[in-house]
Amino acid sequence: MSAANAALIVVDAQESFRHRPYFRVDRLDAYLERQQALVDGAKRLGIPIVQVFHVEETGAFAESSGFVATLAPLQIAPDAIFKKRRHSALIGSGLDVWLISHGVRRIIVSGIRTEQCCETTTRHASDLGFAVDFVSEATLTFPMTDARGREWSADEIKASVELALAGRFARIASVEDALAG
Repeated sequence: MSAANAALIVVDAQESFRHRPYFRVDRLDAYLERQQALVDGAKRLGIPIVQVFHVEETGAFAESSGFVATLAPLQIAPDAIFKKRRHSALIGSGLDVWLISHGVRRIIVSGIRTEQCCETTTRHASDLGFAVDFVSEATLTFPMTDARGREWSADEIKASVELALAGRFARIASVEDALAG
Protein backbone atom coordinates (compact mmCIF):
# COMPACT_ATOMS: atom_id res chain seq x y z
CA MET A 1 0.00 0.00 0.00
CA SER A 2 1.18 3.48 -0.76
CA ALA A 3 1.50 6.68 1.22
CA ALA A 4 -1.63 7.84 -0.60
CA ASN A 5 -3.86 5.56 1.45
CA ALA A 6 -1.94 5.63 4.75
CA ALA A 7 -2.16 7.75 7.89
CA LEU A 8 0.14 8.05 10.89
CA ILE A 9 -1.66 7.89 14.23
CA VAL A 10 0.25 9.38 17.18
CA VAL A 11 -1.59 8.10 20.25
CA ASP A 12 -1.41 9.98 23.57
CA ALA A 13 2.07 11.50 23.14
CA GLN A 14 1.15 14.07 25.75
CA GLU A 15 2.53 15.91 28.76
CA SER A 16 -0.07 14.26 31.03
CA PHE A 17 2.21 11.25 31.44
CA ARG A 18 4.95 13.29 33.11
CA HIS A 19 2.52 13.71 35.99
CA ARG A 20 1.83 10.02 36.58
CA PRO A 21 3.71 8.17 39.35
CA TYR A 22 4.99 5.46 36.98
CA PHE A 23 6.57 7.89 34.48
CA ARG A 24 10.28 7.23 33.92
CA VAL A 25 12.76 9.04 31.72
CA ASP A 26 15.22 6.19 31.11
CA ARG A 27 13.68 5.31 27.70
CA LEU A 28 12.28 8.73 26.89
CA ASP A 29 15.09 10.04 24.65
CA ALA A 30 15.07 6.92 22.44
CA TYR A 31 11.29 7.11 22.12
CA LEU A 32 11.33 10.83 21.30
CA GLU A 33 13.99 10.33 18.61
CA ARG A 34 12.07 7.49 16.91
CA GLN A 35 8.69 9.21 17.24
CA GLN A 36 10.06 12.44 15.76
CA ALA A 37 11.72 10.52 12.91
CA LEU A 38 8.38 8.87 12.14
CA VAL A 39 6.49 12.18 12.25
CA ASP A 40 9.09 13.94 10.11
CA GLY A 41 9.17 11.09 7.59
CA ALA A 42 5.40 11.00 7.32
CA LYS A 43 5.29 14.76 6.75
CA ARG A 44 8.00 14.51 4.07
CA LEU A 45 6.09 11.73 2.26
CA GLY A 46 2.72 13.47 2.49
CA ILE A 47 1.26 10.88 4.85
CA PRO A 48 -1.45 12.55 6.95
CA ILE A 49 -0.60 12.79 10.63
CA VAL A 50 -3.36 12.32 13.18
CA GLN A 51 -2.72 13.25 16.79
CA VAL A 52 -4.88 11.68 19.47
CA PHE A 53 -5.08 12.92 23.05
CA HIS A 54 -6.53 10.98 25.96
CA VAL A 55 -8.81 13.11 28.14
CA GLU A 56 -10.47 12.52 31.49
CA GLU A 57 -12.63 14.63 33.78
CA THR A 58 -9.99 15.18 36.48
CA GLY A 59 -6.26 14.88 37.05
CA ALA A 60 -3.36 15.19 34.65
CA PHE A 61 -5.50 14.03 31.71
CA ALA A 62 -8.17 16.69 32.24
CA GLU A 63 -8.06 19.43 29.64
CA SER A 64 -8.19 21.98 32.47
CA SER A 65 -4.86 20.64 33.80
CA GLY A 66 -2.94 22.16 30.89
CA PHE A 67 -1.12 18.85 30.37
CA VAL A 68 -3.21 17.64 27.43
CA ALA A 69 -0.55 18.96 25.08
CA THR A 70 2.13 17.42 22.88
CA LEU A 71 4.91 15.80 24.89
CA ALA A 72 7.91 18.12 24.72
CA PRO A 73 10.11 18.36 22.77
CA LEU A 74 8.12 16.56 20.03
CA GLN A 75 7.18 18.75 17.11
CA ILE A 76 3.97 17.57 15.48
CA ALA A 77 1.94 19.55 12.96
CA PRO A 78 -1.06 17.23 12.73
CA ASP A 79 -3.51 17.17 9.87
CA ALA A 80 -6.23 16.28 12.37
CA ILE A 81 -6.57 16.10 16.16
CA PHE A 82 -8.94 13.83 18.04
CA LYS A 83 -9.68 13.40 21.74
CA LYS A 84 -10.63 10.08 23.24
CA ARG A 85 -11.93 8.81 26.55
CA ARG A 86 -11.34 5.10 25.93
CA HIS A 87 -8.25 3.00 25.26
CA SER A 88 -8.96 2.69 21.54
CA ALA A 89 -8.55 5.88 19.55
CA LEU A 90 -11.31 4.52 17.32
CA ILE A 91 -14.11 4.57 19.91
CA GLY A 92 -16.16 7.73 20.28
CA SER A 93 -13.53 10.08 18.88
CA GLY A 94 -14.66 10.37 15.26
CA LEU A 95 -11.29 9.09 14.06
CA ASP A 96 -12.85 6.10 12.32
CA VAL A 97 -15.09 8.38 10.26
CA TRP A 98 -12.14 10.65 9.40
CA LEU A 99 -10.03 7.71 8.23
CA ILE A 100 -12.77 6.29 6.02
CA SER A 101 -13.72 9.68 4.57
CA HIS A 102 -10.05 10.30 3.67
CA GLY A 103 -9.65 6.92 1.93
CA VAL A 104 -7.18 5.59 4.51
CA ARG A 105 -6.65 1.85 4.31
CA ARG A 106 -3.36 1.53 6.22
CA ILE A 107 -2.59 3.07 9.57
CA ILE A 108 0.76 3.45 11.25
CA VAL A 109 0.43 3.31 15.04
CA SER A 110 2.84 5.01 17.44
CA GLY A 111 2.67 6.80 20.78
CA ILE A 112 2.24 6.14 24.50
CA ARG A 113 1.57 3.45 26.10
CA THR A 114 2.62 0.45 24.05
CA GLU A 115 0.43 -2.14 25.79
CA GLN A 116 -2.59 0.02 26.41
CA CYS A 117 -3.86 2.62 23.97
CA CYS A 118 -1.41 1.79 21.16
CA GLU A 119 -2.12 -1.95 21.27
CA THR A 120 -5.88 -1.47 21.73
CA THR A 121 -6.08 0.95 18.80
CA THR A 122 -4.10 -1.52 16.68
CA ARG A 123 -6.39 -4.45 17.46
CA HIS A 124 -9.50 -2.36 16.89
CA ALA A 125 -8.18 -1.00 13.58
CA SER A 126 -7.36 -4.50 12.38
CA ASP A 127 -10.84 -5.71 13.29
CA LEU A 128 -12.28 -2.80 11.29
CA GLY A 129 -10.32 -3.97 8.23
CA PHE A 130 -7.39 -1.55 8.21
CA ALA A 131 -3.89 -2.80 7.47
CA VAL A 132 -1.79 -1.77 10.47
CA ASP A 133 1.90 -1.10 10.94
CA PHE A 134 2.73 -1.14 14.65
CA VAL A 135 5.94 0.84 15.13
CA SER A 136 7.03 -0.49 18.49
CA GLU A 137 10.24 1.54 18.52
CA ALA A 138 8.07 4.68 18.28
CA THR A 139 6.00 3.66 21.30
CA LEU A 140 6.78 4.24 24.95
CA THR A 141 5.77 2.34 28.02
CA PHE A 142 6.88 1.90 31.59
CA PRO A 143 7.59 -1.08 33.85
CA MET A 144 4.52 -2.69 35.40
CA THR A 145 4.04 -5.07 38.31
CA ASP A 146 1.70 -8.03 37.86
CA ALA A 147 -0.67 -9.59 40.42
CA ARG A 148 2.08 -11.94 41.64
CA GLY A 149 4.45 -9.07 42.35
CA ARG A 150 6.75 -9.57 39.37
CA GLU A 151 7.91 -6.37 37.70
CA TRP A 152 7.86 -6.52 33.91
CA SER A 153 10.38 -4.26 32.20
CA ALA A 154 9.37 -1.98 29.35
CA ASP A 155 11.32 -4.26 26.98
CA GLU A 156 9.42 -7.34 28.19
CA ILE A 157 6.09 -5.55 27.79
CA LYS A 158 6.97 -4.44 24.26
CA ALA A 159 8.08 -7.97 23.35
CA SER A 160 4.80 -9.38 24.65
CA VAL A 161 2.78 -6.85 22.65
CA GLU A 162 4.78 -7.56 19.50
CA LEU A 163 4.26 -11.30 19.98
CA ALA A 164 0.49 -10.88 20.34
CA LEU A 165 0.08 -8.47 17.41
CA ALA A 166 2.54 -9.82 14.82
CA GLY A 167 0.89 -11.44 11.84
CA ARG A 168 -2.55 -11.40 13.45
CA PHE A 169 -3.37 -7.75 14.00
CA ALA A 170 -0.40 -5.87 12.57
CA ARG A 171 2.92 -5.89 10.89
CA ILE A 172 5.62 -5.00 13.42
CA ALA A 173 7.58 -2.35 11.60
CA SER A 174 10.58 -0.11 12.15
CA VAL A 175 10.19 3.59 11.43
CA GLU A 176 11.89 3.06 8.07
CA ASP A 177 9.72 0.05 7.16
CA ALA A 178 6.51 1.87 8.03
CA LEU A 179 7.50 4.88 5.95
CA ALA A 180 8.45 2.65 3.00
CA GLY A 181 4.96 1.14 3.06
